[in-house]
Amino acid sequence: MTEQQHSTEHSWKGSGFETRAIHAGYEPDPMTGAVIPPIYATSTYKQDGVGGLRGGYEYSRSANPTRTALEGAIAALEEGERGFAFASGLAAEDTVIRSICKPGDHAVIPDDAYGGTFRLFDKVEKVWGLDHSPAAVSDVDAVRAAIQPGRTKLVWIETPTNPLLNIGDIEALAAVAHEAGAMLVVDNTFASPYLQQPLTLGADVALHSTTKYCGGHSDVVGGAVVVRDLELAERVTFHQNAMGAVPGPFDSFLTHRGLKTLGVRMDRHCDNAEKVVEFLTGHPRVEQVIYPGLEEHPGHAVAARQMKRFGGMVSFRVTGGEAAALAVCEKAEVFTLGESLGGVESLIEHPGRMTHASVAGTDLEVPADLVRLSVGIETADDLVADLDRALGG
Repeated sequence: MTEQQHSTEHSWKGSGFETRAIHAGYEPDPMTGAVIPPIYATSTYKQDGVGGLRGGYEYSRSANPTRTALEGAIAALEEGERGFAFASGLAAEDTVIRSICKPGDHAVIPDDAYGGTFRLFDKVEKVWGLDHSPAAVSDVDAVRAAIQPGRTKLVWIETPTNPLLNIGDIEALAAVAHEAGAMLVVDNTFASPYLQQPLTLGADVALHSTTKYCGGHSDVVGGAVVVRDLELAERVTFHQNAMGAVPGPFDSFLTHRGLKTLGVRMDRHCDNAEKVVEFLTGHPRVEQVIYPGLEEHPGHAVAARQMKRFGGMVSFRVTGGEAAALAVCEKAEVFTLGESLGGVESLIEHPGRMTHASVAGTDLEVPADLVRLSVGIETADDLVADLDRALGG
């Protein structure tokens, strides 16, 4: 992509998060003054003579102005050099993996990774020739021990992890990865760029399923990658174009619109999550509450150091096993039974039967009595009352 396409990417550097979320990546249209990027519903562009591209645009798989605005915005929020938008979070993951690794290489992944990420590594990348080993992201020594010197090119972490909300020390894990000649990729979906910026802590890549908090309204599927190194950016640029899993202009528009309210939404997600956690803690039918904001959470100190707040995701284990956990999911009404997360509406799910069914029977299998909540931005009292009813209160 040309310098012109990314000319606004750093123009708001040094401004506050909310200012960057609203302004970075796009200047008002010079012809009409439109303050919001138009939806450029076009597949191709008129050239001014052979090779005479206007702004570097020739074909919308390679670049589209609506997508360019989104990519500039997400790069500014993650404080990276370049941003890239994709058709889904998994498309973003696959593109990053192939940009960094080649057949015969090795990767370290979380031992409680998101089921789709595990499936991608185990059923797709493994066939391609990329081996992987699981390790606990909360244990720096375990990650170091899982690295195979000379072969490991990628250390992949989530923090907080999905769905057990384990915390990885990004700064420490970046040092371990770099000592071995590997890159650190941080799936930042659960935290969002508002609560955590992995690149500022030494990570090489920050990755998102923008379907979740970045989009924020459960109306668009997408993914994003932000890198801090221009050489890696060129590799990702090539693979993004060559593999072609890019979002259309309307999807890019919706995701970019979501980013503009990310800060205010995340504050409400966190406020409500804290109230839900307070209710669940000590409830007679709740065996364990898992939330990084609790002082007894083993990753609390690390999370407090590298996150602005502790997020809107809450997991808990129900007394009575799997049947009791399923019953809670089915009885909830304000919490909608559904997969995904990060939307304005609250969601409840049973990871073992839903989002993480693909890891059943593996070392990554999640507890059968686990319930995962994506706490939305509804009235907090209504959320607590709904959980009270679902738990038989």
